Amino acid sequence: MRFLKETNIDFLGMRRFGFTISLALIIAGMISLLLHEGPRLSIDFEGGTLVQIQFKQEAQIPEIRSALESINLEKCEIQTFGSPNEILIRLKKTQETATLIEDISSALKKFLPYEEPDFRRVETVGPKIGSELSGKAFLTILSAIIGILIYISIRFEFKFAIGAIAALIHDVVITLGIFSILDYEISLSIIAAFLTIVGYSLNDTIVVFDRVRENLKKFKQLPYITIINQSINESLSRTVITSLTTFMVVFVLWTLGGEVIRYFAFAMMVGVIVGTYSSIYIASPVLVLWHERFSGSTK
Repeated sequence: MRFLKETNIDFLGMRRFGFTISLALIIAGMISLLLHEGPRLSIDFEGGTLVQIQFKQEAQIPEIRSALESINLEKCEIQTFGSPNEILIRLKKTQETATLIEDISSALKKFLPYEEPDFRRVETVGPKIGSELSGKAFLTILSAIIGILIYISIRFEFKFAIGAIAALIHDVVITLGIFSILDYEISLSIIAAFLTIVGYSLNDTIVVFDRVRENLKKFKQLPYITIINQSINESLSRTVITSLTTFMVVFVLWTLGGEVIRYFAFAMMVGVIVGTYSSIYIASPVLVLWHERFSGSTK
């Protein structure tokens, strides 16, 4: 099935424009990360206690805050979660679960006597475990990138691996920057989304590179940049179909999946868009630049 037939778009002729867009997004993300002093980490990495409570009526945040201050929990973070009658309370220190529920329940009944709070979830992560998870999450992404570098170097050539790794780093950095700009949390599920994005972006890049390798053998007299442009156009139909179908699935998850999966689905939506873009405007142009720089040829 071909969605687009016989396209002849000069993608690499617009590579400077693509680099400009990427650079702008990366700089915006880096500025946001600096202003926020790094990404906003969930209790999975920082440690602490998370309490999810559901009320019968719309949650009254000022009264809830006053109730928590009365039991010396004034430094907690309170936010609605999914619906107006459900909240999340985040504490930066760990608490004994049974005692915490009893104390919060008593305080809420005092300040909100007409409510019956339903404790849906209580999670506690110690600071040591959070620190270990942060290190393991970073090592997981780094290991994946190194493994991909080795794999592509063996299957193709080292210059192909450089283009693929540049695209992968580009995708993760931009997604992380967008999360920082929107002030979204980075949790273990988001790390899973980042690894999924790496796999998706790599798959898209491999399809283009495989066609490049075939065309390099078939059209030896054509300029290098022409062969890559032709390869992108030949695989464009497959790229568009795959990206659209994947995007539709994660869009449905984002809109209908609920709060628990919403941020994972959002990360995947960003990853699908950025991953498709990077296989054309990052991986392929880097391959051209590497060829021109180290082969001593512009053909």
